[in-house]
Amino acid sequence: MNKTSSEATPLDDTLSPLALKRVGIDTYREHVAYLHRECHRYRAEGFQALSKVEVRANGRCILASLNVVDDPGIVDCQQLGLSEDAFASLGLEEGRPVSVSQAEPPASIPALHGKIRGERLTRADYRGIIQDIAGLRYSKIELTAFVVACDLGELDREEIFYLSDAMCRVGRRLDWHEQPVVDKHCIGGIPGNRTSMLVVPIVAAHGLLCPKTSSRAITSPSGTADTMEVLATVDLPFDTLGEIVRRHRGCVAWGGSSQLSPADDVLISVERPLSIDSPGQMVASILSKKVSAGSTHLLLDIPVGPHAKVRSMPEARRLRKLFEFVAGRMGLTLEVVITDGSQPIGRGIGPMLEARDVMRVLTNHLDAPMDLRQKALRLAGRMLEFDPDVRGGDGFSIARDILDSGRALDKMQAIIEAQGAKAFDPDNPPLARHRFEVTAPRGGVVVAIDNLKLARVARLAGAPKATGAGIDLAVRLGDVVRPGQPFYTVYAAYRNELTLAHQSSERDSGITLGEHDELPQLNVEM
Repeated sequence: MNKTSSEATPLDDTLSPLALKRVGIDTYREHVAYLHRECHRYRAEGFQALSKVEVRANGRCILASLNVVDDPGIVDCQQLGLSEDAFASLGLEEGRPVSVSQAEPPASIPALHGKIRGERLTRADYRGIIQDIAGLRYSKIELTAFVVACDLGELDREEIFYLSDAMCRVGRRLDWHEQPVVDKHCIGGIPGNRTSMLVVPIVAAHGLLCPKTSSRAITSPSGTADTMEVLATVDLPFDTLGEIVRRHRGCVAWGGSSQLSPADDVLISVERPLSIDSPGQMVASILSKKVSAGSTHLLLDIPVGPHAKVRSMPEARRLRKLFEFVAGRMGLTLEVVITDGSQPIGRGIGPMLEARDVMRVLTNHLDAPMDLRQKALRLAGRMLEFDPDVRGGDGFSIARDILDSGRALDKMQAIIEAQGAKAFDPDNPPLARHRFEVTAPRGGVVVAIDNLKLARVARLAGAPKATGAGIDLAVRLGDVVRPGQPFYTVYAAYRNELTLAHQSSERDSGITLGEHDELPQLNVEM
């Protein structure tokens, strides 16, 4: 029987321990250890670069991927270095004596090999894999192999349930001891679609419990957590998140810091650079997070459009059935809405600009984007109808009254204060200092807006890392423009990013001009 990492054979006591050193490198969701090539421990143990090692000290233990260095400025022969994440997880101060040894291979590696061969895995297989992933026992190479194998192998719906169930069973779970506990999620892919930041205060002001745990951007210029972070702290400890929701009936927080479905955050660290977002992994990611957050009722937004994640109505309906099947197996009441994803929602693309749009809607500002307001009201209305005291069809008018009366703004301000408010003026947001305009080369009707292209330009400009970077959109589908009229303005924090965004927009602005009869006709289901 293989020993677990905690049962690994002790090191030879004749080898002196190493001094712990904090190495200031952000390895994002991966523990990395650094040994000098001439270190006695490295030579005696026969370590190989990128192998898994076990670091122990003072009764604590972590697993890490080994990097071997030749520069004594990083670590010398008497030191063991740990990356920022690894150092924080070990929780000891620099200079403390530590030991390092070979780590046992994760117990789930045979199941991983089976998935790589295209085999169908069992419920126990997925539980083992997810436990090892959450325990950071997989290297980035092994994680990548799992993500790619699941993407290429196209999990069947039972496997997706097994994966979802395993992910929500690892980590902490919230229990609010009441029903309904509501949430809303969009599968993404539509720039500026910040409806969650409007829906949460509306339904919380009504009295429904709405613990909104959101994700950061994977391939987009901003996620809900990135945008909310402009206004308030989103990195909330588990207990703090619970206190805020109980007091204010809602929150908008990043799920990663609360250890809700922690394996999902590890998998995202691989999916992000690969730009992988397969249906199976999407379903497991979303539903495991919602069940872990204690939600009993979920409204799911699936946008459909020529430049959205989902391109056609048949594809959207297949995805809806998959979500419904898995949610039903997990005991989650799910309602799916299929919405128009043919263009961005609102005008801002990027954290600061999207926060501006949200706050303008909440304050009933004259320049508030009406498409963002209307979509948020429709979604909030559907969520309010989860309340057994709200009759079907009445939700929209209740949501509109809550927004127009200022009750939603009051609730949002209370949530922002509770999470840790940051200074923000929606009439004068601190945008990145470099800018340029993209203008119409000729007159015509805007017949297509490429979501993917605009998202790429905004990311090249620095969003979401530079919160003031992004795109301020000036046109919508169906608008008639004249030559030289602005399509959008790009903001960038640095000149090199401005140049990259400018070159990309010159190759293709993402805006297509034509005639009225070329406008897309998209059927949506609300």
